[in-house]
Amino acid sequence: MAAIAQAQTAPAGVDAASTQASTDVVSPAPAPSKPVTTSVKEKAAEAATAPLSALLPRLAASDTLPLVDRSAMVAGDISKLLAAYDLSKEGVVAQEQQGGKVQAVLQRALALMGTPYRWGGTSPDSGFDCSGLVGYVFRTALGIELPRVSRDMASKADAELVAAREELRQGDLVFFGLKGRVNHVGIYVGEGRFLHSPSRGKDVRVDSLLTGYWANRYLSGRRVAM
Repeated sequence: MAAIAQAQTAPAGVDAASTQASTDVVSPAPAPSKPVTTSVKEKAAEAATAPLSALLPRLAASDTLPLVDRSAMVAGDISKLLAAYDLSKEGVVAQEQQGGKVQAVLQRALALMGTPYRWGGTSPDSGFDCSGLVGYVFRTALGIELPRVSRDMASKADAELVAAREELRQGDLVFFGLKGRVNHVGIYVGEGRFLHSPSRGKDVRVDSLLTGYWANRYLSGRRVAM
């Protein structure tokens, strides 16, 4: 998969994202198999994963577009993709399910790509710092209020600790810092990547957790109860 953004060396922003074989023998037709019923959990997982998997290559290809055009394109693509995975067609309300809520978080977060960093910023109009972005996404997508600063988010008692990178799921909070001290936060979006507002002079974007600057400063993750 194409990389979306190269790891940076600037300091982090601190608080104030089948092949069929031929045969000459005619075999009896197999007995009809029972229809496979897809569980709500499976549908939710598919719904949460598909939008991002389809968007990542396109986002990488759009790096050279103006920010306004890129944001509009991303928002439009997200809406179309999410519409194709409406769990309510089977009588299940998507937002009542875990997968539907993860979709809501990813949709809101990815639509904010290109928003500039601003120390202490908590809205798309003013810009975001790292925790301002994360707080805005969860508040406006799910009505969940998170602590204002990253170090308090990292110690949130009702959020499950995710110690290992390979155990992260889409929508988890990911924390960074040095010597065990948290000073940055983002939202895990899958494929070893996270969305965040990096630092002064940069915009909301997706970076890698596996290589480069942020990989070396990763501390832990938290799974917010949805």
